[in-house]
Amino acid sequence: MRCVVNFFVTVGLFMSIVQLASAQKNYFKDLPENCSPEKVGAILSRNFIPSKHMWYGKGKWIHYAEVCTWYGALRYAEITGDKQLAGQLKDRFDLLVTMEKSHLPIMDHVDLNVFGCIPLELYKITKDKKYLEMGLSYADTQWTLPANATPEEKAWADKGLSWQTRLWIDDMFMITILQAQAYHTTGKREYMDRAVKEMVVYLDELQRPNGLFYHAPDVPYFWARGNGWMAVGMAELLLSTPEDNPNHARILEGYRLMMKSLKDYQDKSGMWNQLIDKADCWPETSGSAMFTYAMIMGVKKGWLDAEEYGPIARKAWIALVPYINKDGDVEEVCVGTGKKNDLQYYYDRPRIIGDYHGQAPMLWCIMHCCVNNDCRKIITIVISGQY
Repeated sequence: MRCVVNFFVTVGLFMSIVQLASAQKNYFKDLPENCSPEKVGAILSRNFIPSKHMWYGKGKWIHYAEVCTWYGALRYAEITGDKQLAGQLKDRFDLLVTMEKSHLPIMDHVDLNVFGCIPLELYKITKDKKYLEMGLSYADTQWTLPANATPEEKAWADKGLSWQTRLWIDDMFMITILQAQAYHTTGKREYMDRAVKEMVVYLDELQRPNGLFYHAPDVPYFWARGNGWMAVGMAELLLSTPEDNPNHARILEGYRLMMKSLKDYQDKSGMWNQLIDKADCWPETSGSAMFTYAMIMGVKKGWLDAEEYGPIARKAWIALVPYINKDGDVEEVCVGTGKKNDLQYYYDRPRIIGDYHGQAPMLWCIMHCCVNNDCRKIITIVISGQY
């Protein structure tokens, strides 16, 4: 009798996976040839290998945008099973921590601590504990109050939040991806619980009734890439947070509200503008790619209605790919942008080519466009009885 029950459970799970794969196929497969996620991923990943470092803090430390691109390339290598690429990315890291270790980010700022997600991803691939120890040191210091903390930093810590809290929307990827990686490598829920608590504070303080986010409480503009960091941060948390976490539903609510607004503001080409709600502003690639990534995840994971949002995500991906030039560099990327309560400042931000702020989210999109890899893995587990 037990065997019969197990058989039907297996068949039911298998059919659910097949149905999911079929739904996904309508939107993320049969793409135009130039938009193939595998081909675009190979171009962007290999573009990263020989590229120069991007510096943060007047040439001192590895920039968070490079970290995000590195992470995306590692995930692409893992998903596609590209061991050669994974080895090249590992070699780049090993060179940094031996010959260029003076450029390892210090652990005193949200933009610097995110570096820890690279060694944690390398640990997942290699199982070498030296990477785990390094990565966790960055994750843990986000919540370890330093002796020289300011009164404001102490106040955040007293609330159970990271002392690195700033209430800038950019922060919500830097914190969530690192804490999620720490959770996945250790299984310790404290990492996810504190990241989720942090996210809810940012949602309550910065999300507006239309679902979008101000750059900061005193900067009332809907800057695309800043909103992109929030979109991706929420998607990453929803992917990792156990549903019994009391704040899971709050994050899902905020995520869906944002996706609804983005659906309404997508332009005819499939892109989103540098200022999301300003039709006379220019289409910006990094923010558009982040929104696409978050939306693809929502369709794949069932957080969003596939028939409603699948075509939007597909249209966005097809619109983004032509912005990659023949050298594998993403064009029309807004430069690094600090907050400023000046609307014209956001209109006038320079646009650059090949910046890691643009390369990274394009790679993230590919991580979740490669749906067949995920389905094959799950189906193999089901058939072999490892469910």
